[in-house]
Amino acid sequence: MLNQIVIMGRLTRDPELRYTQSQIPVCSFRIACDRDFSKSKDSNERDTDFIDVVAWRSTAEFVRNYFTRGRMAVVKGRLQMREWTDKEGTKRVSAEIVADGVYFGDSKAKGGGNDTAAPYEHSAGEAPPDGFVPEFGDTDGELPF
Repeated sequence: MLNQIVIMGRLTRDPELRYTQSQIPVCSFRIACDRDFSKSKDSNERDTDFIDVVAWRSTAEFVRNYFTRGRMAVVKGRLQMREWTDKEGTKRVSAEIVADGVYFGDSKAKGGGNDTAAPYEHSAGEAPPDGFVPEFGDTDGELPF
């Protein structure tokens, strides 16, 4: 059976990093993804889906360290349905993506002085290189390849 999903969108808020009782890092964030079609054929306005994402361990720490609100991210993972009971005792179901990998979806670091961040991808189980800091290239508009 196959359960794999890839989405690309912008973070709606800064990622929230917390730790389980056994000190395993977990990071939650939400991504806004525009649909490819308009609400109506007379409008150019598109619907947006807001998708919850959870990342674990080194991927969680990577997201917290290098992503902020408004940053474009590509998330690869699996769809997970979670059942829970609210305060009124009503059973609820929510969907979220459990991230296997999170990648930079843009090359521009918000708020930074330079425009181009070096691409870096991170997958679950892989720690970022020691002292990893995105490198910034010249902003003359030339592509590095």
